[in-house]
Amino acid sequence: MADIKSLIDNEVKSNDIVLFMKGTPDFPMCGFSGQVVQILGYLGVPFKGINVLDNAELRDGIKAYSNWPTLPQLYVKGEFVGGCDIVREMFQKQELQAHLKEVGIAVNEAAAE
Repeated sequence: MADIKSLIDNEVKSNDIVLFMKGTPDFPMCGFSGQVVQILGYLGVPFKGINVLDNAELRDGIKAYSNWPTLPQLYVKGEFVGGCDIVREMFQKQELQAHLKEVGIAVNEAAAE
């Protein structure tokens, strides 16, 4: 499990935006993962999608890493942001866009209005 924790830690710290999800950004395998992919796509931010369905140890490991029971899980600049409901709510309130700008990630200006 230490190996999976260091793998997760490395992904979270070496990518500005990481989404641990079911499926891939091109082919989400659950509606919640799909919603977060759509939001990130709308904002025009590059992100790394990591498919947890390929690896049961990773799927369990990410939940332990964040102490969060569900997927998807979004990380921005090494910090856990939340799952689908939190990301959607933050997006609707413009908080996600503001947070991304605060940490130096440019968002699609149409989405920032």
